[in-house]
Amino acid sequence: MSSERRAEPRAKPAEGVSDLEERVVFVNRCAKVVKGGRRFSFSAVVVVGDRHGMVGFGFGKANEVADAIRKGGEIARRSLIKLTLKDRTIPHEVTGQCDGGRVLLKPASQGTGVIAGSGVRAVLELSGIHDVLAKSLGSSNKLNAVKATLDALQQLRSKEDILATRNIQPKAVKPSAADESEGAAEA
Repeated sequence: MSSERRAEPRAKPAEGVSDLEERVVFVNRCAKVVKGGRRFSFSAVVVVGDRHGMVGFGFGKANEVADAIRKGGEIARRSLIKLTLKDRTIPHEVTGQCDGGRVLLKPASQGTGVIAGSGVRAVLELSGIHDVLAKSLGSSNKLNAVKATLDALQQLRSKEDILATRNIQPKAVKPSAADESEGAAEA
């Protein structure tokens, strides 16, 4: 038998998922009182995203902090969703809800930045949204704020999607009077 230690083969990341960024939003310590004293366990809320419209979250529980974060990250990678974005912001105002937590998201002009609380900010930044206004309403629980933010982001739809749902053809853009005068001057 060889004295070398062989490394276990790791699972290959899914195609296009290798450039994911991970952020720990919250770590909670829970205590269980037993005969010999207190037994601690930990839970962690982890958000994962690629900053290009893909984001997910995971809630991991374990007896050690590192294991809880690792589990949360694995769960987050399995729960990735694709978002509808408009340039650097969101297409329209939307409200998401989860239990007692509600989150209001509003599109913002370029250069505004992400104005949001910690849990909501993590989701928005990792999803690739650069300019947005957010307000957390109701519960201050970070897990519910993250879930409500993802609920709001899943409700986003582009103008083209809405028109297609209503069976309306987008109108052709008519040239403005200034465009017509330029065209006449060139002829």
